[in-house]
Amino acid sequence: MFPTPIEQTRPLTRTAYRVGIPLLLLVWLLPILAVAMMSVRTPADMNSGNYWGLPSSWAGVSNYVQVFRNTPLLRYILNSFEVTVPAVAGSIALASLAGYALGVYRFRANLAVFFLFVGGNFVPAQILMVPVRQLSLHLGLYNSTLGLTLFHTAFQSGFCTFFLRNFIRDLPRELIEAARIEGAGELRIFLRIVLPLIRPAMAALAVLIFTFVWNDYFWATVLTQGSHAMPVTGGLMSLNGQWISQWQLVAAGSILAALPPVVMFFAMQRHFIAGLTLGATKG
Repeated sequence: MFPTPIEQTRPLTRTAYRVGIPLLLLVWLLPILAVAMMSVRTPADMNSGNYWGLPSSWAGVSNYVQVFRNTPLLRYILNSFEVTVPAVAGSIALASLAGYALGVYRFRANLAVFFLFVGGNFVPAQILMVPVRQLSLHLGLYNSTLGLTLFHTAFQSGFCTFFLRNFIRDLPRELIEAARIEGAGELRIFLRIVLPLIRPAMAALAVLIFTFVWNDYFWATVLTQGSHAMPVTGGLMSLNGQWISQWQLVAAGSILAALPPVVMFFAMQRHFIAGLTLGATKG
């Protein structure tokens, strides 16, 4: 069986595994630790070039207080919520309907339509930058949270449909046929039978899409400008002045901006793991 369980490998391999995993974890965490350390440094410490050593003096929470008091970070975070939450709900709602149609019904263009959803995920975002920006200007959606929400909903629907269609296709077809025999309509079957069964998959997808949309920087800078619509990923760079770089404030804002996806993951961790492992075994 491949891969071989670590308990069944040679002693040298097990030792290397136990030593290597903590080292790799430390290397992976180093950038995060560096940003967290920078967020509690004083401006004098930053100006002296002490970026990586221990702080000569600790700013404590003053940088976090200052980033809320002297910058529009709170507005940026609220903008991110205004974009992310409706985009997650909209993309999953549309994808569940499309996934039900592609997973349950058998029609001639089923596979071709499914490939359209899949193929859209492979189009580089840079190719779409100019036409999407021009479309947003033409529709009057440029530089608004509504426009960014609609475009994120459209862009994420393809991946969501691909994800949910495969889960719905694996459901026992006898359940749907039995409901039809009992006289249930398609909408009732979708709402009362299919949705409860794919709830773990939808929860896992919600965590993934929330993270994708919240951490997006490309479309945040292409489709918005100004604090009234800019999400937090694009707004963090505005914390630097034209002549003075306040990296301690950028670091503090980055830590605060990273908290919602982390909280979302831990709040939905049980559903996330259940959704990813749903259908992993048979019998």
